Amino acid sequence: MWQEHKQWVERAIRYIECHLKEDIDFEDVAKHIAVSRFHLHRVFQIHVGMSAAAYLRERRLSEAAIDLLYTDKRILDISMEYRFAGQDSFTRAFKQYYGFTPLQYRKGFRTFYHMEEERIMDQSMSLEGQYDTSNRSTPAGWMLTGVHPHQYTVGVDRKIVNRGTASGTIRAEEQAHPQGFGTLMQMFKADAYCGKRLRLSGFLKTDKAHMAGLWLRIDGKDEEPLAFDNMMNRAIRGTTDWTSYEVVLDVADNAHAIAFGILLSGTGQVWADSIRLEEVDVSVPTTDGSGEGEALRDAPINLDFEESASF
Repeated sequence: MWQEHKQWVERAIRYIECHLKEDIDFEDVAKHIAVSRFHLHRVFQIHVGMSAAAYLRERRLSEAAIDLLYTDKRILDISMEYRFAGQDSFTRAFKQYYGFTPLQYRKGFRTFYHMEEERIMDQSMSLEGQYDTSNRSTPAGWMLTGVHPHQYTVGVDRKIVNRGTASGTIRAEEQAHPQGFGTLMQMFKADAYCGKRLRLSGFLKTDKAHMAGLWLRIDGKDEEPLAFDNMMNRAIRGTTDWTSYEVVLDVADNAHAIAFGILLSGTGQVWADSIRLEEVDVSVPTTDGSGEGEALRDAPINLDFEESASF
């Protein structure tokens, strides 16, 4: 009986995956499997940990999140494409699931990847992995978000620590999407730091990480990122021991919110400990390429490419 129920769930998931952009609901899923709504609901809940209706909704939100990052489609068009009643309904559901409005998510997180990158769809992903929900225990005060965040497990590690008795960790599941990422993050009001220079620092350790790092973002009142650095030009890769890293940004006078976190992109695992946020003076250069730490030329040079490079 267990194997039969498992096959029902797998058939239901395949049906849902093929009709994410169509006007289907739980009733249609049950009809396709040819079992009663009540029976399918109970079996799906046991095997997946959520109802088929909730799974359908979360899959639509996940695909909508990818469109927000990788396309220039209007938010209204995305909401209608994934069968939400309207942009307001989509925005409420998206914020409840991801912690951001669609606009905040697009402007903040699309910076992690270049728009010209080709999306790689891993067709070998197992059905069992698609509905793993073991990652929902986030450390107190933190939240998990990203692209395909359900493919990342987060938590507190009391065996691998830098100082004290615990560290935070993000681990990619075996079936993690090559271009997915998970981030443990927080967001708070910028009032205490407006007009100041802010440093985010911490110790990170990685195991077979495709790409990891700290990130810091300064947002304006209209959800517009004013400054951003996610260490992508100096990302941590592979297996590394505990090392101190930092991100430094200027907080504009009109800043409204500050967001920060630990990022793992693709495969592997990252641990974080001893995270600090502190004001620093202007002698500490910013890390986004716009601080006083970079000496600017008075005028452009070598526009005809005739000057010889010195090696």
